[in-house]
Formats: sequence, C-alpha cells, structure tokens
Amino acid sequence: QVQLVESGGGLVQPGGSLRLDCKATGTVLGIDVMSWYRQAPGSQRELVAERSRRGSLYYVESVKGRFAISGDHAANTWSLQMNSLKSEDTAVYYCHAIDVINREFWGQGTLVTVSA
Repeated sequence: QVQLVESGGGLVQPGGSLRLDCKATGTVLGIDVMSWYRQAPGSQRELVAERSRRGSLYYVESVKGRFAISGDHAANTWSLQMNSLKSEDTAVYYCHAIDVINREFWGQGTLVTVSA
C-alpha cells in the first residue's frame, strides 16, 4: 500500500510564508503527477498546484507568483512553498499523487491558517 505523509502547515500572519512537504511511502511504483489541493470551509476542494514527471506545471490563478511546487520523482517527495500568504489562503491542504499505473492517493490534510 502507498501512503502520503504530509508535514508543515500551521498559523501564519498575512504576508508570511509556509512550506508544506509530502512523501509517498510504502510500495511506490513511481509518481507521475504530484499535486496540492486545498479545501476552505464551505468550499469545494480545488487544485492549487501540480507538476508532472514530464516537467509540466500548473497553478491556480489565485496563487500564481506566490506559491511554488517542487518535487523529486526519484525520492517520491514534493513540497509547496507558499509566500505572501493571504487570509483567503486559509484552508486544509492535501497532497495528491497519481502513480505510473494511474492509481490516486491522498494525504491526510494539514491546516493552514492565515490570520493576524
């Protein structure tokens, strides 16, 4: 079985920075797509950032220029660096993966709260 283990998150003031990390453990065949989603209270889960093994990147418009996704496909780890955080970034963040045989996995979620 594969598990995604998240770390990071917490409380930060507006304008501050946080880093989220995710590691795939267990019988990992290889991760093709590494992603971060978030879900704010009363809202649907949305894709925040994604990177593929081929090198393609995606960011939702609201985080462009502020967030950066990085990853190591050999180590099955990836991170989300979040800068210039705003109150509207407050949400539970989930790491997500699609492996080489198209199985999907989710992390347990970590709360990010941006508040003065």
